[in-house]
Amino acid sequence: MKDPVYKIIELTGTSTTTIEDAVSKALKRAHKTIKGLSWFQVIETRGSIDKGQVQHWQVTLKVGFHIQDT
Repeated sequence: MKDPVYKIIELTGTSTTTIEDAVSKALKRAHKTIKGLSWFQVIETRGSIDKGQVQHWQVTLKVGFHIQDT
């Protein structure tokens, strides 16, 4: 494939521990059903707070994967 064509989807991963864990969980889950994952871009990071501490991370990603030739 000389010049691949990509499709972009948006995912939001969550974690009670770290931003990186939220990203990894989103990509791991997407990998189960989407072939050809190639890259990701973090577009938003947010979370919830309880008693002054981070309770839950939410990280929204754009994820690109190449479209298969038919």
